[in-house]
Amino acid sequence: MAIKKNIDSNVIDVYSWPTPNGHKVHIMLEECGYRLGHDWVAHPIDIGAGDQFDKAFLKISPNNKIPALVDPRGPDGKPISIFESGAILLYLAAKTGKFLPKTTRGKYEVLQWLMFQMGGLGPMLGQNHHFRIYAPEKIQYAVDRYTNEAKRLYGVLDTQLKDNMYIAGKTYSIADMAIFPWTRNWKNQGIDINDYPHFKRWFEMIGERPAVKRGCEVLTALRKPLHDDKAREQLFGSTQYQRRK
Repeated sequence: MAIKKNIDSNVIDVYSWPTPNGHKVHIMLEECGYRLGHDWVAHPIDIGAGDQFDKAFLKISPNNKIPALVDPRGPDGKPISIFESGAILLYLAAKTGKFLPKTTRGKYEVLQWLMFQMGGLGPMLGQNHHFRIYAPEKIQYAVDRYTNEAKRLYGVLDTQLKDNMYIAGKTYSIADMAIFPWTRNWKNQGIDINDYPHFKRWFEMIGERPAVKRGCEVLTALRKPLHDDKAREQLFGSTQYQRRK
């Protein structure tokens, strides 16, 4: 796989795949007013085919995870590459001055919920999805553990949204963009959305935003069902654990 770059020095390159972490960044770009195909380009990194282990990709994403971003006009006017979806959201918020409050209090109200997604919601729902759908053998203990944790986390969100329009208060922010893609597959996570009415209200509201709809469609035409053994090995097998230099 060859890492592609644009000849246009104003276009942001995003190396991604249609996963929750990929969609977080796609949504943020669209919400910031960047137009796909004009201001930014999505380069597919097929994680089922092993593109994430290519040496060229590892140079910009050493943890072999998507997404990664290359901005030809970084903070000092020079190109900058960034990996980790949360870091990319923060970078774009700083670059555009959007979706992260300027006040110290407001900023940390958003950041705590971004960390909630990065450190808890994402990893736990990821494990939930794995053991419920992708694991080669059904381990009931694991299914129960992660399904129960998913229900707990949805309960945390539901409680927070009882008295707040958005995740971090009255204003739409990167916290909402980070959390929404991870909750789109609530059915596969063993969740009944009707058990969380405040979350349901928020979920339906965010899902109707035009930029969210556009962001969640990016690269989806390339996604294939994860049924073949080669793809499973790339994602879940020993290939993941090889040390790369």
